Amino acid sequence: MSAPVPIGETGKYVPENIQGVLWALLATALFAVTAALAKLAVSEYHVLQILFFRQLVVLASTLPAISRSFPQSLKTKRPITHALRMLGAFTALSCGIWAVAVLPLTAATTLGFSQVFFVALFAMVFLGEQVGKHRLTAILFGFIGVIIAMRPGTDGLFDMATLIPILGALGAGVAVICVRKLTKTETTATMLVYQASFTALLSGIPLFWLWQTPDLYGLMLLLGMGIIATAGQWVGIKALRKGEASVIGTIEYTKIVYAAILGFILFGEIPDGYTVIGAVIIVASSLYMLRREALKKREQK
Repeated sequence: MSAPVPIGETGKYVPENIQGVLWALLATALFAVTAALAKLAVSEYHVLQILFFRQLVVLASTLPAISRSFPQSLKTKRPITHALRMLGAFTALSCGIWAVAVLPLTAATTLGFSQVFFVALFAMVFLGEQVGKHRLTAILFGFIGVIIAMRPGTDGLFDMATLIPILGALGAGVAVICVRKLTKTETTATMLVYQASFTALLSGIPLFWLWQTPDLYGLMLLLGMGIIATAGQWVGIKALRKGEASVIGTIEYTKIVYAAILGFILFGEIPDGYTVIGAVIIVASSLYMLRREALKKREQK
């Protein structure tokens, strides 16, 4: 870890885990908007076509950085880690779009929170990160909030479609851990160009049979979603460079707040009392984690 950075003219410093949390909050908001736009687009276009457009924008965003030192910028010492990350990312992205097509936005988002458990487990096993009792407590309470928001016992909780976002969460967990390892040796542009190229290839081949020519509105929707998703990925990688994977993963819980707001505005979904209570618990668990990290850094100094 590098030294913390000064903020403003006060001379105060923000610990890296706190910086990572703040970047993660922004990335989470951008990804929530992307999911809402995907739910709008999926009524007209196939999941793979939406993913194809999204990854084309990601790829385009990396070209200036890659071209400055091509082909050295594409060289890597960790091809296996890249391959695992690309497979995890493709699973997460495709299942994420598929999930909002068959589930309400809030339900798809909520089930996607199982990514936190995968990230915490993988971080402990593969990265050697210490997941202490305070982090485990925050994760546990956050998950309780998720369960409350899902209204246990309703049909949707046991619908087979709910396995789709869980599978996506597993893929996302793999991708997050791989990014955490790759940030030590790879640039952000290199990581994104590998992922974008692989995902665009996998999603693009079936479009010979699935292509639906978009009108002007559809084109703007698909490209806009790609731009917002690209910004989210760059910001998300920034968060992982600054903070530990298990801490950043916990911030994913705040996505339910964004999803509830967007669901109401765009799709007329009105959160009930269970959703509100669950959201309060989820946000509280994230704020608790943020506070604990600040105290921990202060004690170390």
